Amino acid sequence: MPDTAPLTPPRPALERGELIARARAMVPYLREQAARAERERQISAATMAMFCEAGFFRTLAPSRFGGLEYDFNTMMDVISEIGRGCGSSAWLCGLGIIHRWLLSLFPLEAQLDVWAGDPDGIISGSYAPQGVAQPEKGGYRIPAGKWSFSSGVDHSKWSLIGVMFPPGKDETAPARGLLLVPSTDYALEDDWYTSGLCGTGSKSIVITDAFVPEHRKLTFPQAVSGSAPGTLVHANPLYKVSFMAGMPCALASPAFGIVQGAIDDALASIGKQRTRGAAGGAGNLVAEFAAVQSRMAEATACLDAARLLLYRDCSELLAAVSNGESVSVDMRIRNRRNHGFAVKLAVQAADALYESTGGRGLYLDNTVQRAWRDVHAISKHIVLNWDAVSTMTGQYLLGLEPKGTY
Repeated sequence: MPDTAPLTPPRPALERGELIARARAMVPYLREQAARAERERQISAATMAMFCEAGFFRTLAPSRFGGLEYDFNTMMDVISEIGRGCGSSAWLCGLGIIHRWLLSLFPLEAQLDVWAGDPDGIISGSYAPQGVAQPEKGGYRIPAGKWSFSSGVDHSKWSLIGVMFPPGKDETAPARGLLLVPSTDYALEDDWYTSGLCGTGSKSIVITDAFVPEHRKLTFPQAVSGSAPGTLVHANPLYKVSFMAGMPCALASPAFGIVQGAIDDALASIGKQRTRGAAGGAGNLVAEFAAVQSRMAEATACLDAARLLLYRDCSELLAAVSNGESVSVDMRIRNRRNHGFAVKLAVQAADALYESTGGRGLYLDNTVQRAWRDVHAISKHIVLNWDAVSTMTGQYLLGLEPKGTY
């Protein structure tokens, strides 16, 4: 059995409902900060400290390191609430939660490297393999390279770096994977100038030369296997869930909150808005236009459908691993399809809302317009990209070898 003895001082227990209530209570503050986050291209250190103090980053972390060991649905509830206030904040909070879960899949020694020194340390990441990690005695040498899209890297003390590992003994092909690197081993390139998720500060990491000990390695085959090294030290079935089943939920759920916030704002503004003239006539209530009514219905239906898909998938997945069942390829492919389709539905909802804003939607301070940009930005992530996951699903359904990670 895994050794579950605590390795850090006990942390206060936090009920699931209280965790979500704390996220909900932050929405007004986050709404006030959203425009500033866009201008500064990152959320503030004060906001990240609030997330940490509220216990959000403990949601999926192991109890022996002060974590709460809740489930992915709880994580999505927390992130969705935060997304109602600020999409960029929800994105960073989600990564802060899921990266601690991901660290829990690494060997115990790597977990101690991070948490023994700073139980509240934030971890950023750039998963795409850039270059080959060169084997060296005791670990790997990372040659010069650049890793883009490392969200929240200004606030992190560690980063997960995607690399290719040369074939080992009895292996015929390189393996993709991650190395855990301290912030002292890399520099940042400030290249995050974007149209959406502007406040995530997703800058590039630049490494000129770094050595990483062997124990800070996790291959993708290990991460998706359900038997990663961390399962030897954490008993909760939560840590037997495949990386590609858990991580995309942290990336998709900000879209749920962003869309809900946009729906709230649209309903509040449209209810009292009147036309100014021209083709629509002057003084007519916008709420009385059939097209606007239909788009409100479409947006709410899309959001409901998107949430139902992922919440059902996460519940069924965790039930399977909790019962000691192997997760079938059917379920894995279905879940990957639904990660992408849920975000596709969120995009459809955001489009419907934005089409209802009229000329007011052109202004950068329009919250529905910001939500539209942020949701479209989320849909561009390769893990959630509908073209990528839908073709992989179609290949599987048609009896072909699925091309992708599931």
